[in-house]
Amino acid sequence: MATKSAKRITKAREGIDPNKQYDLAEAIKLLQERATAKFDETIEVAMNLGVDPRHADQMVRGVVNLPNGTGRNVRVAVFARGDKADEAKAAGADIVGAEELVEVVQKGEINFDRCIATPDMMPLVGRLGKVLGPRGMMPNPKVGTVTTDVAAAVKASKGGAVEFRVEKAGIVHAGVGKVSFDTKALEENVKAFADAVIKAKPSGAKGNYVKKVAISSTMGPGLKLDPATITAA
Repeated sequence: MATKSAKRITKAREGIDPNKQYDLAEAIKLLQERATAKFDETIEVAMNLGVDPRHADQMVRGVVNLPNGTGRNVRVAVFARGDKADEAKAAGADIVGAEELVEVVQKGEINFDRCIATPDMMPLVGRLGKVLGPRGMMPNPKVGTVTTDVAAAVKASKGGAVEFRVEKAGIVHAGVGKVSFDTKALEENVKAFADAVIKAKPSGAKGNYVKKVAISSTMGPGLKLDPATITAA
């Protein structure tokens, strides 16, 4: 006897061709129509890139500000002192601190989703590499999370900034909104994300850079996308 979950998955896959490369707008509509979970599911995009991130000149990472936000409440922690700490709090940071915050994180208490630090704090924050690194949360100047402009960084994180980093298998992925978003808003977010990944093409990448693209919702099916329909041209 099929479980309720198995029946739901089977129904969600009805009418979907696993071999077809869908147009972006069509794929989003199909996912929205099939989103039956009791919560607002996240729309996720995965791009399979022609890179080997084991080589430094083939690493892909960056940050993109999604034009329509992510739809989720991002908890932001800022490592800062004095005036910069005050700026972070005024900008809406959830947690702000210096040595005391480092101690809390070292104990494994991570009550935030994104981490920002001022440059002068990095000698302290550097001790947290083993804790924050595996979670992809270590502040980095390349993605704007080590900065003196903490107010702008906090607002960007709260407003829809998404970090991306290619994994060992050459895949980069991110949540780009919620199924409750307007279809057009999701299209714009997907294109902004794909555009940022394409612009982050490393010098060592040879041949076909974007090999495959897929889109899915948290509890829904995955659909292959026609790469030509995701560029923000």
